[in-house]
Amino acid sequence: MTDNPLIQQLREKREASRAGGGEERIKRQHDNGRNTAHERLEILLDPGSFHEIDMFVEHRATEFGLDKQKFPGDSVVTGWGTIDGRLVYVYSQDFTVMGGSLSEVHAKKIIKIMEMAMKVGAPVIGLNDSGGARIQEGVDSLGGYADIFLRNTLASGVIPQISVIMGPCAGGAVYSPALTDFIIMVKDTSYMFITGPDVVKQVLNEDVTFEDLGGASVHASKSGVAHFVADSESQALMMVRELLSYLPQNNMEDAPYAAPTDDPLRADAELDTIVPTDPNKPYDIKDVVTKIVDDGIFFEVHEEFAANIVVGFARLGGHSVGIVANQPMVLAGVLDIKASIKAARFVRTCDAFNIPIVTFVDVPGYLPGTDQEHNGIIMSGAKLLYAYCEATVPKLTVTTRKSYGGAYCVMSSKHIRGDLNLCWPTAEIAVMGPEGAVEIIYRRELKAADDPVALKKNLAADYRKKFANPYIAAARGYVDDVIEPRDTRARLINALEVFQNKRDQNPPKKHGNIPL
Repeated sequence: MTDNPLIQQLREKREASRAGGGEERIKRQHDNGRNTAHERLEILLDPGSFHEIDMFVEHRATEFGLDKQKFPGDSVVTGWGTIDGRLVYVYSQDFTVMGGSLSEVHAKKIIKIMEMAMKVGAPVIGLNDSGGARIQEGVDSLGGYADIFLRNTLASGVIPQISVIMGPCAGGAVYSPALTDFIIMVKDTSYMFITGPDVVKQVLNEDVTFEDLGGASVHASKSGVAHFVADSESQALMMVRELLSYLPQNNMEDAPYAAPTDDPLRADAELDTIVPTDPNKPYDIKDVVTKIVDDGIFFEVHEEFAANIVVGFARLGGHSVGIVANQPMVLAGVLDIKASIKAARFVRTCDAFNIPIVTFVDVPGYLPGTDQEHNGIIMSGAKLLYAYCEATVPKLTVTTRKSYGGAYCVMSSKHIRGDLNLCWPTAEIAVMGPEGAVEIIYRRELKAADDPVALKKNLAADYRKKFANPYIAAARGYVDDVIEPRDTRARLINALEVFQNKRDQNPPKKHGNIPL
């Protein structure tokens, strides 16, 4: 207690602001398995580092009895703190206050910290838990959303933006997370959709649950909206901390460096035999990645979406790197619409934040078929091509096995400014696979043959011997070196150090026109 009544009044107002919607609503939040806005920030940030601003802000609306429903701070908690000692700006929507609905002042609080973050060059983390626009405020709440969307767009590629969905996120509210760099959802307690189950039922006469329409598993595996899925709120917030460890504060800084404990010259003999001798037999590219990166730690992004390509973060010699790798275990590692979009997005994110890109190639080509063609595989494939061509960060490529056709060009080849292109002896670089090639080259001979199956087998074997190897590409300088697989880690770490001062730029322009 204090004898000064003004200080006592200040303390009471602060306490009222931290109480949000009151004990009953806080209990309801806890009963639903969710933390309050302040509790989430305590988990996310370094202990004692949070500094709240605008805790006394109140809405100014009077219609529909809102003049009698005022809460200090309104329905969002904003401020800044640190994660592993690094400055971050945060906002945490408070569902206990009018369902976390976005009012005019709610939006202004978020905008204020976003603009602060832009000025000082620090990440913004949004903890979303809101019923959407505050209907009673009409266009003021809609305008608030649009104001936030503009800041999301202006901040894109300048500072990292991370959205954590910790409850409902519906209607116009979904567009702000969609404009950010990464989205994390929580199983069973968070969902995102443009229109809810009631509207779907009314318009399409289709019965669907909140979870089946826009739950975490749906957006992680089917839509690709969610980059990560956590089993709990605490795990989701820990994912934010881990993710930030790979990202710089802003686009003017290099990616974080962490002094390595793993020997940079470590050679793993198992890599020499990890690619099967049978070219049609799969293997797990993640085993390759984990044997090469520091301490075998690979922080995968979009793990459940388009699993035929793998993307994520790791460290090599302490340097933060982005990994892109074809996955032979799923659809033979072929590129399709979803895989192309997934990888393109990741490549552009890495390039925006100065994170070198390491690409592991084992790709038989693009997925054929009417479904892919009619749904725009040409445009989607061009997105990945555009992303790699545009990227100016160090680009290191390792071809482990197949690299056929247009997919050879796309997957960070020397022709699109790959800085170091290495191959394993198992690499096969050609216009297409041997079987398909001989069917075209020897069409007449096969048609006239008494035993076309045996002839095709012999011709394919001869083609594979002549062309399905890395040495023709190496002879032309399209491959910088053919290496023993066990030496991959040492070669990549050396290349990162060699190219760390790389300078490359694109022609002056307002912006490119990526095929969307």
